[in-house]
Amino acid sequence: MLRRFFAIIVFIAMTAVVASAAPRSKSVKAVSKPEQAAAPALPEGYVVLGGRIVLTIKSKVLSFSPEDRAATISARLTSLAKDPRFKIESLKVVDSENSSDIVTGDMILMSVADADALTEGKERLALAEESAAKIRAALKEYSDEYSTKTLLFGGVYTLLATVALIVALMVVNRFLPEVFKKIESWRGVYIRSIRFQKIELLNEERIVAVSFTFLRAARMVLFLGLLYLYIPLVLSFFPWTHGFSGTLIGYILNPLEKGGIAFVTYLPNIFFLLVIATLTRFANKFIGFLFSEVSKGTVTISGFHREWATPTFKIVRFLVIAFAVVVAFPYLPGADSPAFKGVSVFLGVLFSLGSSSAIANIVAGVILTYTRAFKLGDRVKIADTIGDVVETNLLVTRIRTIKNADITVPNAMVLGSHITNFSSSAKEYGLILHTTVTIGYDAPWRTVHELLTAAALATNNILELPAPFVLQTSLDDFYVSYQINAYTEKPSVMARTYSELHQNIQEKFNEGGIEIMSPHYATLRDGNMTTIPESYLSDSYKQPPFRVSRVDTE
Repeated sequence: MLRRFFAIIVFIAMTAVVASAAPRSKSVKAVSKPEQAAAPALPEGYVVLGGRIVLTIKSKVLSFSPEDRAATISARLTSLAKDPRFKIESLKVVDSENSSDIVTGDMILMSVADADALTEGKERLALAEESAAKIRAALKEYSDEYSTKTLLFGGVYTLLATVALIVALMVVNRFLPEVFKKIESWRGVYIRSIRFQKIELLNEERIVAVSFTFLRAARMVLFLGLLYLYIPLVLSFFPWTHGFSGTLIGYILNPLEKGGIAFVTYLPNIFFLLVIATLTRFANKFIGFLFSEVSKGTVTISGFHREWATPTFKIVRFLVIAFAVVVAFPYLPGADSPAFKGVSVFLGVLFSLGSSSAIANIVAGVILTYTRAFKLGDRVKIADTIGDVVETNLLVTRIRTIKNADITVPNAMVLGSHITNFSSSAKEYGLILHTTVTIGYDAPWRTVHELLTAAALATNNILELPAPFVLQTSLDDFYVSYQINAYTEKPSVMARTYSELHQNIQEKFNEGGIEIMSPHYATLRDGNMTTIPESYLSDSYKQPPFRVSRVDTE
């Protein structure tokens, strides 16, 4: 890559040297190109020499417009500048009755009429002398620019600039590998992997590789920047290319100048936006502090429940930020541009068409918040889902089942379903757990009540007070339905409590010698082994024999 840069630099240097050594006869063609290129950009009625404005012609003389007069004077002036026999000292002013003429030898270069003096507000002779002085200065400057001495100095400066560029590139190429080695030596010492807790976001090898890539890109940018500065500098050393030098430099300076002017012009808006941002920040801090105290119970508002504090703060904070954005919108860069307005309309239409379900969920989330249907940690049943509420927001509610499965339910669906909250009154009144067993009519109902109550009291997480109670819910054909009801204040473990309750019911009934014939047995009981587990039978228990008796039917 460096060889290519050297080749380009050598080519430019050779071109500059050849241009500086070119004969004067060829220089006329070289000058004509910038003049032709610059002429359309100049205002009409200007006298031009070598691409520079010398005089301004504002008055019309006879049938000659200011533009025609300026073009004629420019042609004569250029012809004089290219004439090697012309002496600047020969240029003088000759005053006559109708005009004051600027002449050299037998040629009238320019005539200053009374109309010119009237337009400029000066005496005719004084205006002619002033114009002659400007023409002499322009011819002197033109002669100096195209002199052999100037061209030789341009060639020398070009070689010096080329040598400086080559040295700069060599220095960069010489020290960059050293920088690479230094960064490589820092691996594991100063450059270490970036981690977030146990997650490795970026390892040290990747950091070193990115650093190398950045340095290579910086070297390329530096090379291109030096070359971009070198080319206009070389072009500025020679009169034929001096105009192109300013153009190339302008490609960088003009955007910087416009950007700087735009930034300075936009400073009042920036200060206004900073004020809005500061006020919004402090307003949110104050609102957050207020609702935090409400959540803690330090500040009480009549009719406002503590659990409403956090969601209300989120809603109020959103409204404050939205209001701040609306106020700051006119002060944003390009807010008045048609493109910005078009994008805003497009985003608004896109949001309105694609967010109908989202809006429904948000409205449902707000309603659920202020109806206090449930809160975080509650054991609930929504439709067919039973579990603990682990997250609530404006869009969805997340429920974790007893199998540790997280189920996300849209708030609109939650609002449209029956919600059973097992936790809302468990602490204050106790949640009643109930289960039903069916016992035959041969078992005394009082004994069944005692056994069910004892099974409930032997179960963990069942409260002694209020005491468990039994309801006989039905008298069926073969059995009686007994429902045991027991209080608990831990609905989050009610599945485990139910399981333990069922185990204790089996234990107590086996110990009491009552069979749970549910639903019922269709079998001959005469002489059969009891259904009570053998471990609960006494050592003297023997299976009765099967007895057959004769029945006389006569």
